[in-house]
Amino acid sequence: MAEKFRNPKLSASSKTWLREHWEDHYVRQAQKDGYRSRAAYKLLEINEKDQIILPGMTVVDLGSAPGSWSQIVARLVGASSEKSGGRVVASDILPMDALPGVSFIQGDFREEGVFEQILGAIAGVPVDLVISDIAPNMSGTSADQPRAIHLCELALDMAVRVLKPGGDFVVKVFQGEGYDEYRKAVQARFKVLKTRKPQASRPRSPEVYLLARDFRG
Repeated sequence: MAEKFRNPKLSASSKTWLREHWEDHYVRQAQKDGYRSRAAYKLLEINEKDQIILPGMTVVDLGSAPGSWSQIVARLVGASSEKSGGRVVASDILPMDALPGVSFIQGDFREEGVFEQILGAIAGVPVDLVISDIAPNMSGTSADQPRAIHLCELALDMAVRVLKPGGDFVVKVFQGEGYDEYRKAVQARFKVLKTRKPQASRPRSPEVYLLARDFRG
C-alpha cells in the first residue's frame, strides 16, 4: 500500500489525498461491502433517517458514475424484480459499468438528445425521486463554487421536468456563494426542505445534501 505514495511525479498534496483516501474507513468499508464508492454510505444514512426509497419506485440518478447510489436504489426499489415494478434510470457524462435493473444513459443531460433518452428510459412512468450527487472537478480556485451551484441548478431543472406531484429530490450542494439563493429556489418548488450532513461526508468538506419533499408540481 505504501508504494501508492512514493510516485515522485505526484505532488505533496496529491500524496496526502491518496494516503487519506486509502486509509479512510468508508473507502475500506465500501470495498468490503461491494459498493463502488464511499458515497454509498451518504445515501444509506439519508435513507435510514428519511425513508425516501421504497419498493416499486421510479428513480432518476444524475451524476451516477461509478454507480454506488444506483446500486443502493436498484436494490431498494426492486428494479431487477418484475413483481415490484421498481425502475432506475441513471445518467452521467462518464461511463458506468452495467448494473442489474439500472438503465444507464451516458451523456450530458443538459443536451436535448440525452434528455430525450432519459425520458425514453422512463417510458412515461411518473418519477418518484430524483437524486443528484453531481460535483464539478474541483480546481481549488474561486470558479469551483459557481460551477457547483450551476450543476445543482441543472439538477433542479431536471427534477422539476420529470417528477410527479408529491415526488422528492436529493441533491449535493456546496455551501458558499449562491447556496442561500439555491435553497430558496428549491424551497419554492417543494413543500418540505431539510438539510442533511451524513457522517460519510468528510468534516472539512462544505458539502451538504438538500432533501426536498413533496414536489408542488
